[in-house]
Amino acid sequence: MYRNRSGYSLFDVAMPAIIGAGVVTTFALAQGQDPVIAFAITAISAMFAVICHRFDLI
Repeated sequence: MYRNRSGYSLFDVAMPAIIGAGVVTTFALAQGQDPVIAFAITAISAMFAVICHRFDLI
């Protein structure tokens, strides 16, 4: 039940989420999506990853 996550920081969790969402954002921008919406999706997915990590959901 308890896993020692002392090696993981918020940066370690947020960066892969931002990079992954950034790839999708780049594709969406190339297809003509509004940049504000595309970057909002990136930010929301990064926050979701950090929240899931914080509450040990992943």
